[in-house]
Amino acid sequence: MCVAPPWRDGGQAQYIEYPVPDPTAHGTSAARQWALEHLHKPLALTDLAEQSHMSLRTFARRFNDEVGMSPGRWLIQQRVGRARHLLESTDLAVDEIASQVGFAGGTSLREHLHAAIGVSPLAYRRTFRGALAQNH
Repeated sequence: MCVAPPWRDGGQAQYIEYPVPDPTAHGTSAARQWALEHLHKPLALTDLAEQSHMSLRTFARRFNDEVGMSPGRWLIQQRVGRARHLLESTDLAVDEIASQVGFAGGTSLREHLHAAIGVSPLAYRRTFRGALAQNH
């Protein structure tokens, strides 16, 4: 049984999971959890800061300290991760997946997925759904 695709397209980025950091008592963990529950909606930095009861500046600084990246970059990463899961586990159209994970449309999903892992949604689905179908 192969746990990784048996081949890779040239120049393709690694498929790496980025887990959510451990929560801290007075940090941004509540905002991160809230964001994960509302990924399908447009989320602004002000929304996240309000969830942590912090000013924008304090929130952005604390978020970066805790997570190691900006809130915007983290949101995109979480949306791409959820889109990858839906591509692997459903037959939903790319536009529907984009809507469910909070991207403006299929084009936006395609751009972010390609930037993150170097492949299109169709190629990603073909690689991972094909591996799943062979295991059943």
